[in-house]
Amino acid sequence: MRQTDSVLEGRNVVLEALRRDTPIDRLFVQEGKPDGPLSTVIREAKRQNVAIEYVKKSRLEQLSETGKHQGVIAYAAAQQYATVEDILQRAKEKDEPPFVILLDGVTDPHNLGAIIRTANVCGAHGVVIKKHGAAGLTATVAKASAGAIVHTPVAKVTNLSQTIDQLREQGLWFVCADAAGDEMYRLDLEGPIGLVIGDEGKGVSDLVKKHCDFTAAIPMFGEISSLNASVAAGVLAYEIVRQRGQK
Repeated sequence: MRQTDSVLEGRNVVLEALRRDTPIDRLFVQEGKPDGPLSTVIREAKRQNVAIEYVKKSRLEQLSETGKHQGVIAYAAAQQYATVEDILQRAKEKDEPPFVILLDGVTDPHNLGAIIRTANVCGAHGVVIKKHGAAGLTATVAKASAGAIVHTPVAKVTNLSQTIDQLREQGLWFVCADAAGDEMYRLDLEGPIGLVIGDEGKGVSDLVKKHCDFTAAIPMFGEISSLNASVAAGVLAYEIVRQRGQK
């Protein structure tokens, strides 16, 4: 990560941040049997359901900006996370059918920031990201979002497929971006909807795709057969906006 992100190093610093309920995106702990103080940090992190990644000492030394990590480094989120319920409540307060953008492992912070920005301007009620194997709300993401991170709820979940199933119980339908899907103009994208976008290169995983109701392909007319993840999210999000506006 870059130095623009909020890097917390050392046991006391990280423990204090956890006890203040500072939103932590990632926590790196030196692998091996932890001593008392480090065990306290781990216990507090687990209590708050913070993802812990156990790494070698050499990895911590690479990440450290001070050289005084004491076996633990945390990256604080630039914005407090919302819940999926918060996103649904936002739609209810606006008296609108829910429109949620769900990201299946988007790892590039610039893509994540751009998607949050798109979600805000297209009227989506929130964004859902994965807890593991994906970018979180770092300072880099905040900058790329052009301030949208403050106004757009972002929820972090452990299992995206389960979240889709839970949202389906609330009446949402799900469409995922897929080059082999049906042309987006032929799909009915009105009503309560979740738009699923995968990471650049990998796309939406087969497991998550199975939990979606249909797949949407963006027409391609040039020599390049794919779009940047954030651009694809923008194109599909505005097709949803267009169809909603035709009511």
